[in-house]
Amino acid sequence: MFRRKALDSMKEWKENFAPSYAVLLEGARRVGKSTIAEEFAKLNYKSYIKIDFANITSELNDVFKDIANLERFFLRLQTVTGITLYKRESVIIFDETQLNPKVRQSIKYLVADGRFDYIETGSLISIKKNVKDIVIPSEEHKISVYPMDYEEFMWAIGNDTYGILRDLYKSNSEVGNGVNRKLMKDFRMYMAVGGMPQAVQAYVDGKNV
Repeated sequence: MFRRKALDSMKEWKENFAPSYAVLLEGARRVGKSTIAEEFAKLNYKSYIKIDFANITSELNDVFKDIANLERFFLRLQTVTGITLYKRESVIIFDETQLNPKVRQSIKYLVADGRFDYIETGSLISIKKNVKDIVIPSEEHKISVYPMDYEEFMWAIGNDTYGILRDLYKSNSEVGNGVNRKLMKDFRMYMAVGGMPQAVQAYVDGKNV
């Protein structure tokens, strides 16, 4: 798991907005939303359940056909997944929630129930077909997730010179030609690899673009 700035934003959500709001991680596909959500759940909760609506079994999908009775819904969800939920110590992740808009609509009632926290992830979540015929819940704290920026890339390859570069910039000091060449080499590598986590992982594993 790479160090991502979105994790800091999620900590702020948990401290200041949960349980009154679910958190919605929105952004393009493959930028790491699902990984960030699951890593945060592992680090900050006693247990979690992740439901991936892009790859869901018929048995689990059947649980979501009736959310009106929350007591029964939570019991069925725990039974099917085999994971125990603990009041105010567990989080439920709705992954690729744009594929099940009705579940997103139910966030209003799930949050009001107050037993658990909720993390949603979604790609193209605001386009018309993904919000058609639903009431968009106001109980969502939105965090935009982007491809890894240059600083996150440097963290991933084990190079923390970005912080030093920032300090040099603030001090208005010259770095010299040798240091500048090294910095430009690192930046060109970032431009070549890009910020998509899978590409960065491949570079970290093989050091080969």
